[in-house]
Amino acid sequence: MNSNTFRMPARRTAALAAAVALAAGPVLLTAPAAHATGTGSGAQGQAGAVVLRTGLDVNLLNKTVSVPLKASLNEVKAPASARKTALSVRLDGVDQGKPFSVLRADVATASATVTPTRAEGFANLAKARVHLPGLPLLSLIEVEKVTSKAVCEKGRQPVAESNVLGHVTVLGKKVKLTAGGRTKVTVPGVGEVTLDLSRTRTTSTTAAATALELKVSVNPLNLNVAEVEGVVTLAEATCTAPRPGGKPTEQPSAPPSQEPDDASGTNGSRDTGITAQGGEPTANLAETGGSSATPYVTGGALLLVGAGAGALALNRRARARG
Repeated sequence: MNSNTFRMPARRTAALAAAVALAAGPVLLTAPAAHATGTGSGAQGQAGAVVLRTGLDVNLLNKTVSVPLKASLNEVKAPASARKTALSVRLDGVDQGKPFSVLRADVATASATVTPTRAEGFANLAKARVHLPGLPLLSLIEVEKVTSKAVCEKGRQPVAESNVLGHVTVLGKKVKLTAGGRTKVTVPGVGEVTLDLSRTRTTSTTAAATALELKVSVNPLNLNVAEVEGVVTLAEATCTAPRPGGKPTEQPSAPPSQEPDDASGTNGSRDTGITAQGGEPTANLAETGGSSATPYVTGGALLLVGAGAGALALNRRARARG
């Protein structure tokens, strides 16, 4: 009787322990429904600026060839800045290959900066003279001061602005510019220049600003130069906003047969490193050779072993007392 009295609680205890282990098993052996990794900060923005850029074709008088003049001053991309105030180039067949001054200015700066939340490009030009091949004494354009700025902040509408301050002289003629408009200057025996003032462009994530863009078509007939055609750009700034990001978001795990969510356009992958199955970055699984449920399987196994050992010990004590 005593033996039966002691055996019954032992069996009940063992059964209870097994029941608890089995009840807890499904919870411990199943991976959590969601797991977030990374910070979701998004991609970094971009910014750029240039004080002067030329895209010209120089046609030589005594040859049937066109020599390209593609040059830039203080062209930078974030993070960087430049402050050179002069640009000289050499062109084969022009003035016997001597250095040719394209731009001279008192101030010529360009800067581009990027932070996790902001991208900005800025160009500044003051007291500047631009020259063309074949016109060493006559300036293509003279400006007092021009600036351009493009600012792109995360979560805000990008801003682009340009300013032309003071007088502007084109091919020796003072011109009155119209904000956001187009001005044409014609000089008999020299050529024609069309100016676009303060050109700006914005989208939901980008901005670009150009203080002055000159479409050039001149025929200097000097220094072996017959024609110069192309575009000259003064003070240009651009930017691209950092991509929006935020706190980690929980993504439900998908069963093996379920197709990953492709709403992001990246075949189921996300910038935060969250995957559709298990919620762990793929690189971690490849390194360990396990799955995201491995810790839970191990914990469940240890609990079952402990419960069985406890039940066996209680049973032995009951028999010894009997």
